[in-house]
Amino acid sequence: MSGPDLPILPLDHLALRGDDADAALTLRSGVLSWNDLRERVSRLAAWLAAEVPDKGARVATWAAKGELTCLMPLAAARAGLVHVPVNPLLKHGQVAHILADSGAVVLIGTEARLKSLEAADTPSECRLMTEDAALAAAIEFDGTMGPSEADPDDLAAILYTSGSTGRPKGVMLSHANMWLGAESVADYLGLAADDRTLAVLPLSFDYGQNQLFSTWFAGGCVVPLDYLMPRDLVKAVERHAITTLAAVPPLWVQVTEMDWPVETAARLRRLTNSGGALTVDLVRKLRALFSQARLFPMYGLTEAFRSTYLDPSLVDTHPTSMGREIPHAEILIINDLGEVAQDGEEGELVHCGPLVAQGYWRDAERTAERYKPAPAASRYGGIAVWSGDRAKRDADGLLYFVGRRDAMIKSAGNRISPQEVEEVALATGLVAEAVALGVPDERLGQAVHLVVRAAPGIEDAAAELPRRLMQDLPNFMQPKVIHWREAMPVGPNGKLDRTGLAAEIVAGASA
Repeated sequence: MSGPDLPILPLDHLALRGDDADAALTLRSGVLSWNDLRERVSRLAAWLAAEVPDKGARVATWAAKGELTCLMPLAAARAGLVHVPVNPLLKHGQVAHILADSGAVVLIGTEARLKSLEAADTPSECRLMTEDAALAAAIEFDGTMGPSEADPDDLAAILYTSGSTGRPKGVMLSHANMWLGAESVADYLGLAADDRTLAVLPLSFDYGQNQLFSTWFAGGCVVPLDYLMPRDLVKAVERHAITTLAAVPPLWVQVTEMDWPVETAARLRRLTNSGGALTVDLVRKLRALFSQARLFPMYGLTEAFRSTYLDPSLVDTHPTSMGREIPHAEILIINDLGEVAQDGEEGELVHCGPLVAQGYWRDAERTAERYKPAPAASRYGGIAVWSGDRAKRDADGLLYFVGRRDAMIKSAGNRISPQEVEEVALATGLVAEAVALGVPDERLGQAVHLVVRAAPGIEDAAAELPRRLMQDLPNFMQPKVIHWREAMPVGPNGKLDRTGLAAEIVAGASA
C-alpha cells in the first residue's frame, strides 16, 4: 500500500488517544471517561476473542446507538475480528441478506430486533445474542486484552451499502482505511480534545462511524443521539455543550426550521455535511443561523471513505463547490479519452490513495467494475475507485459535481438501490412490473417514486401494495408516490424505458 509518511496504527489504538479523566463517551446511562473507555474496550475484546476464536470471523451488530455500537468497532478490531454494523432501520429481509453474504457467526442486537427475524433469516452458523446479554458477559468476563498489533492492511470492517443494481454490497475497510480517515477528518476539521460531537447519523455508515473515530482521534468526547424530533437536537446541543454537528441535507432543512436560542446556536463551532449537496438557499440559512460556526460541505464514497471538502472560508463565495481533496486522498477528473480533464472539462471523478477500500466482499465482478488501476497521472498508483460520478475542476482547483452515471437514488442521505425496491414490490405478487425512480425533492434530495403495473386478476392491488411495502421495506426506502400504469413503456432494446418514465414522472412532479 502506498501511504502517507506518518504512523498508521491498528484501529483499536483510537482508545488510547485521550487523557484518562476526560470524557470520551456520553451515554444515557452515564459518562465514560477515557480510562473507562479503555477498560470497556479491553474487556469486550477479550470476551469476543473467547467467544469467536477464529481470526477474521465476522461479527455483526444490529442495535440503536449505545455502548455496544460505539465500542464494537474498536473491540472487534482488537480481537482480530471483522465488524459488520447493520443499519438499525433495516428490516428482516435486508438483514438476512447481510448475514448470509457476510458469513457472520454472531449477531448481537436489541431483543426486539432479534425477535423480528424469522427462522429462515438467520444462517445456521450464526448465533443470536441480545445486546444486554453481550455487554453483561463482557463486563463479567475474567480477562482483558491489550492493544493489538494488527497489520494496517488487515480487514477490520465490512460496511454494507446499496448499489445501483442488486442488493446491498459489503465494502471492505482495513485498519489503515479507517485510521487514516479519522486522522484526515480530525485534521481538516481542526478537532481538539475539548470538542464534543453530537453523533446523530447512523453508525452503520462510514460518515456516521467517522463521527466517533475522528473525535476520538482528537481526544474529544462523543454524545450518541437517536433523536425523535428535530427539537431533540436543540436540547442536546445545549445540555451537552456540543461543538460539532454532522448531518445530511434533509436534516439540515429541519435544523434551520427550528427555534434556536442564540446562546445554544453559539455553542456550535463546526457543521459538516455529506450524503448530498447543500443548496445555495440552505447554505445561506445555515450561515445566518450559525454565523460563528465553520461550515464544511463534503463529498464522499463508501468505497473510498471521503474524497473532498470545501474550506469554510470559501462557502459564501463558492456554495455549490465540492472543494478540494481531503488529506491522504488524490482526486483526478478523467475525460472520455482516458486523460486528465482540462479546467472546466467534465469527466469521471477517480479517487486514488490509501483511503481506497479493499473492494466488495465476495464480489469480484462488481469489485472489478469499480476498483481499477489508477490513471497514469496518479502520484499514488495502485488501485483507484472509479466513482461513475461526473465532475469538473475550475481554474482555481475547486471541484464541482455534475451528475451521477448510475441510477442510484439518494434520499435523505441514504443510498437506495432501485432494483431492491423493485424486487420487494414484485415479490408481493401484486404487480407484474415495477420501476423505482429518484425524483428531485426539496426536502429529501430525491424521493422514491414507484411505477407499477398490476398483476393480472388482482383487484385490490392499489390498496394492498402500500401496506405490503411498509412490512418489507425500511422507512427510508418507502415510495413517496406509487404510479399505476395499464402498460409500461418499452424502449428500442425491448427493455422497460426507464429514461422515458423518469422524464415523464419528473415533468409531472414539477408541473
